[in-house]
Amino acid sequence: MAEYNPILSAPQGANKKPKRVGRGSSSGLGTTAGKGNKGQQSRSGGKTYVGFEGGQMPLYRRIAHKGFSNYPFKKEYVCINVEQLEAKYNDGETVNKESLSAKGFIPSKGTVLVKVLGNGDIKKKLTVDVDKVSESAKAKIEKAGGSVKVAESAAEAK
Repeated sequence: MAEYNPILSAPQGANKKPKRVGRGSSSGLGTTAGKGNKGQQSRSGGKTYVGFEGGQMPLYRRIAHKGFSNYPFKKEYVCINVEQLEAKYNDGETVNKESLSAKGFIPSKGTVLVKVLGNGDIKKKLTVDVDKVSESAKAKIEKAGGSVKVAESAAEAK
């Protein structure tokens, strides 16, 4: 038999004996087996479905479901302010999805839409190539000597 090794053994209290219900009153889980008294929940197989309201017409059937939802088609943008670009970028750099993910603004995996907003000031000359740019951000970037190029996919969506 193998020698006791504390590194390979489970910690104290990790391995518990299973509860043996319905094995007499002295076991602590006799008579009703921990299920309380009588009724549907005490019976085997006595479960109800999610949303069951005791026979009352459930909420999901009381409310009319009509109309159109735009939820599956909505577009969510990661918003980046001009002051953030001022803090992280050097003069003359290009702001695009690759550089934004390299600097930690957006995740490197997955496709995200990026919009630049005009909060703050910018003094560096940057070339911005993203999906959307607000009017105030565009004015501030161009005033600083930079240029703004909006991606074609966002321009077509208008």
